[in-house]
Amino acid sequence: MRNLDRLSDLDFADKRVTVVGLGVEGVDAVRYLASRGAEVTVSDAKPRERLAERVEEVADLPIRLSLGGNDPQAVRNADAVFVSQGVPLDLPALDSVLRGGIPVWSMFTLFMELCPGPVVGITGSSGKTTTTALLGEMFRADEKPVFVGGNIGVGLLDHLAEVRAYTWVVLEVSHTQLQMTSRSPHVACLLNVTPNHLDRFSWDQYRDLKHNIFRFQSREDVAVLNYDDAEARALATTAPGARVWFSLGEKIPGDGVYVRGDEAHYRQGRYDQPLFALDSLPLRGRHNRENAVAAAAVASACGVTPRAIADAVESFTAVPHRLEHVATLNGADYYNDSIATTPERTLAGIRSFQEPLVLLLGGRDKNLPLEELAQEALRRCRAVVIFGESGPKLEAALRQAAKGSRDKGARIVRTSTLAEAFEAARRAAWRSDAVLLSPACASFDAYDNFEDRGEHFRSLVGRYVKEAQPSLP
Repeated sequence: MRNLDRLSDLDFADKRVTVVGLGVEGVDAVRYLASRGAEVTVSDAKPRERLAERVEEVADLPIRLSLGGNDPQAVRNADAVFVSQGVPLDLPALDSVLRGGIPVWSMFTLFMELCPGPVVGITGSSGKTTTTALLGEMFRADEKPVFVGGNIGVGLLDHLAEVRAYTWVVLEVSHTQLQMTSRSPHVACLLNVTPNHLDRFSWDQYRDLKHNIFRFQSREDVAVLNYDDAEARALATTAPGARVWFSLGEKIPGDGVYVRGDEAHYRQGRYDQPLFALDSLPLRGRHNRENAVAAAAVASACGVTPRAIADAVESFTAVPHRLEHVATLNGADYYNDSIATTPERTLAGIRSFQEPLVLLLGGRDKNLPLEELAQEALRRCRAVVIFGESGPKLEAALRQAAKGSRDKGARIVRTSTLAEAFEAARRAAWRSDAVLLSPACASFDAYDNFEDRGEHFRSLVGRYVKEAQPSLP
């Protein structure tokens, strides 16, 4: 008897546990399991040199590394397997395990089982990180104990010791973290559901995964939903508990946060309380106003005071890689929006600017529609600079859109790498332009994640900023 057939059997001492995927979640799980006495094996398809930084983080632990390929033997010999988010569940190495009775779990599932405090989960196709970070600031402004983590780049299991029964736990939750879950957060927020990750999931599969954020709730739990999003409205009918809404309009079908004039209000029954002026949010774009209204709806449902909500909104600054102002160079402002891995997110970025734009697009294609993006980019941009693996497809979409346009439209420049694209964008930019890295594609053709891509862009801008600074006498 393995004694690990259920998550209620959580004695990992002397058990053989394999962690598949050595990303942020993988490192977090390895540290936790090793500290509980498990015999841990790490399996990752990437070679050691691609994982050097992560390997260094676990170098002090008594673990076995199986890198450069997902060895089926490393998984078959385990008493339990933990799969990092983003690792395909149809890997051959996992297939026999799933059919053979060895328990396979996710780190998110384990955390939900162990967490002693009330959990708030935020998911959606876009806006998760900004909403999660802003919500955390609202709790802090109200002096409520809070831990913020999850897909925002902060591991969960390593922080369990910080969480008490009275600690609010605010989590950004991706669709892949919802693949193997059997629990939903006490307060679950669905921001939106739009086409994404169709290179790996069908639309129905992707939509169904987002549903898991509140699928397993009870009547005592709360679902916070975007009234402006058709898919969120449709899925709301299956929420088992209370429903709270948010909208940038005036009409919501129940309690929640709505906008009257230029001011967000919280309504609960007959109670109606102004919260903040939309103009008080320091971030660009309609999508960020929607994020702020969503965070306010969740915070209100959790008992955060209106004053704290307003203070957090007014003092909030952009999360890195999300319309982040990097520097001004030769009169042009450079923005890092590397998080924009879908055409929809890039469209939101473009529409956040009134200034003429030089747009950098590229990366790995996710099999998403490009027509609207191509038309808007040609209409709004001075130049569109393409880079990366998806270059041919992006250029074809732009050329096709140009055929049907009466306007001359943006100049289209094709390059291979982000560094080349930056140089082309720098040459194309005029004073008072905005140079925007908002790629509309995944980063995995050249980078481990969108953060690495954004950091590279920052460094490219920073090098020229340094050169432009006068030397001290």
